[in-house]
Amino acid sequence: MTDRAALQAQLEQGIAALGLSLPAEAVPRLLDYLALLERWNATYNLTAIRDPAEMVTRHLLDSLAILPYVQGHTLADLGTGPGLPGIPLAIAAPGRQIVLVDSNGKKVRFLREAIRALKLEGVRALQSRVEEVEGTFDCVTARAFASLGDMLTWGGHLLAPGGVWLAMKGKTPEEELAGVPAAFRVRGIHGLAVPGLGSAERHLVVLEHAASDPLSPPGRRLG
Repeated sequence: MTDRAALQAQLEQGIAALGLSLPAEAVPRLLDYLALLERWNATYNLTAIRDPAEMVTRHLLDSLAILPYVQGHTLADLGTGPGLPGIPLAIAAPGRQIVLVDSNGKKVRFLREAIRALKLEGVRALQSRVEEVEGTFDCVTARAFASLGDMLTWGGHLLAPGGVWLAMKGKTPEEELAGVPAAFRVRGIHGLAVPGLGSAERHLVVLEHAASDPLSPPGRRLG
């Protein structure tokens, strides 16, 4: 079995374990993205993870685990780094207009090459500080970007009315919940079972505008 075949088997098993149904071309394109990331990483140090099998788990499957919560036609991925979770989401569910935002020039250069090489339609990379990004988006994603309070203070203006903010965390961020600005509320906190991570904790905090549904009391759901 070749290295790519082994990675493909690992990825396909992980996607099945997540209960996802992806387009036929998604798996090879995800592996192409991984190969590109591995090549660039050797020179530009885009991620601390070097082992391709670990990249499948900690980058691809970790990103794909939030796919059921993604909604709307536009998405901004803040502090995307080498495109996580934005690029896996773009490959797994094409058709959205996606902006990948990072302030690091070398990472944005990689993103632009990945968009070109993978032919990711509707995806663009933007080198910018989060607070300087313009526009609004149906969905905003952030993976290990900052505390909930900071990310909403810096980027809360990007969330469209009725939109959702998906904050990817490790352990349940109990200590961060009090820092959520009054203009937002937690819709739910969901435990994510990422195949291959074992006992490592992953949680997704789903936030929305506090006034998005005035008839529904604020709260959170653990699941």
